[in-house]
Amino acid sequence: MPSYKGHRYPAEIINHCVWLYFRFPLSFREVEEMMLKRGVVVSYEPIRRWCAKFGQAYANQLRRRRAQPGDTWHLDEVFIRINGTQHYLWRAVDQYGNVLDVLVQSRNGNDAKRFFRKLLKGLGCVPRMIVTDKLGSYQVAHREMLASVEHRRSKYLNNRAENSHQPTRQRERAMKRFTSPGHAQRFLSAFSGISPHFRPRRHRLTALEWRTEMADRFAV
Repeated sequence: MPSYKGHRYPAEIINHCVWLYFRFPLSFREVEEMMLKRGVVVSYEPIRRWCAKFGQAYANQLRRRRAQPGDTWHLDEVFIRINGTQHYLWRAVDQYGNVLDVLVQSRNGNDAKRFFRKLLKGLGCVPRMIVTDKLGSYQVAHREMLASVEHRRSKYLNNRAENSHQPTRQRERAMKRFTSPGHAQRFLSAFSGISPHFRPRRHRLTALEWRTEMADRFAV
């Protein structure tokens, strides 16, 4: 449980600011403006510090509470440009669309083994099957680290992982790109834990069911 000792603002305001920033494509100044509309006078700089301090802590708590991941993992990579240099953003989701982990890596380090190690260490389990595109790095990592796991290589079977990049692309545009690989990793690690928590499959829920589900998620 994160400590709020020494903070001038109550935990409820800190929670709300962090939620706004990681849930919606807002800048710190826009969060400041929204809080002012609610009668809370707080500068964007404390909001930035709260997001840096508490964002990852909240994401970690949510990950510890989530159910065991599905037995099929979809892995995908996209390019993100940071200070004029292309980097890989690796992402893994299960068959239900739950984000399992992300990793920002330099383009020169085109090696999926590092992502596999991070993924397996964080989850503490192995899948029944992994689905990837035809990038050769996946094949090498699979052979050396998950040889007993079924591996399907097809760009047509990996839409779930590819679609999971869309919220990141939206935030990347709103933030005018990331300032460094470390900044991207820190933000995306927290963002991938917090934002999906507030995105239930609304199209499968009635209005009452959705409101009840969201109330439960806010309570968590």
